[in-house]
Amino acid sequence: MKKSTPTLLLAALAGAALSLPGCVTAKKFDDLQARQNATEQAKTTAERQAREAVAELKKATDELNETKLTNRRLISDSTQTGNVLRRTQSLYRELSDTYDKLIKNNEKVLANKTADYQKIAQDLARREAELGELSANLNKSRTEIDKLSADVKSREQRLAELEKALAEKDAAVNALKTKVSNALLAFKSSELQVKVKDGKVYVSLSEQLLFKSGSTKVDPKGQEALTKLAGVLKEQRDVNVVVEGHTDNVPILRGTAGMQDNWDLSALRATEIARLLTNGGVQPERVTASGRSQYVPVAQNDSAPNKALNRRTEIILTPKLDELFQILGTNSEAGK
Repeated sequence: MKKSTPTLLLAALAGAALSLPGCVTAKKFDDLQARQNATEQAKTTAERQAREAVAELKKATDELNETKLTNRRLISDSTQTGNVLRRTQSLYRELSDTYDKLIKNNEKVLANKTADYQKIAQDLARREAELGELSANLNKSRTEIDKLSADVKSREQRLAELEKALAEKDAAVNALKTKVSNALLAFKSSELQVKVKDGKVYVSLSEQLLFKSGSTKVDPKGQEALTKLAGVLKEQRDVNVVVEGHTDNVPILRGTAGMQDNWDLSALRATEIARLLTNGGVQPERVTASGRSQYVPVAQNDSAPNKALNRRTEIILTPKLDELFQILGTNSEAGK
């Protein structure tokens, strides 16, 4: 390697100093030697720094080149970026306008909703008041229902009692019919009929069995039937007796003693039969006689057989219904 100029100079000075004894002192030589070492060290440092500077310069150059390249790319993209920016700005303005409209609409909707909410609140308060009233009415209704339930239970009990009384009454009527029918078995069905109708026993006796035409006196055969009937009825103290006389529509003969028309005939015949029943042992207070004349026929008065059917006496036997009437009266009082 080629020595640098300071080194050669130092060597030359050292040589000169050695050739000139006594002219250069050792102290100066040491100073020169020290300065040489410092110079060498400074040189080394300078060279290192130079290398580092070169490296930094190269790095800076590379970065500059990269920056230039990036700049060219940015310049190349600036047009597109500008277009995008302008579109973005346009969209932003549109969005801003839309947002403003939405804000205004939202305020309007909010105002409407507030009014709706107030209306709903009023509605709710009204419904709560109605609910309270309904609750009070419900409690009142429950009280009334409890009362009605008790009343229904009571009525059911009375109904059961009434049904029992009716059943007993029907049984009594049927038993009475059986007793009367058995007592009158000796008579023909064309002369006498026993039937149940409307909870009563009807004993229908034809005129042929009881009376001669226009007469109010009962024939012996009729008296026999009435005596047997009275024998049954006098034991049935809970049975009321109604005797109804009926005629056809043929007027009575003029001059018939004590009678003007069929009213008289039907009433006198009913009275005669009532008298015979009471004579047979039936309590008079239980017997009622009535004349119905021609106005309750069982057939049209258009033929002799039909007229014969209408000329009859009906003895209507009705069991006393005191217990039944008492139950009905209790129900009537309870229903007030």
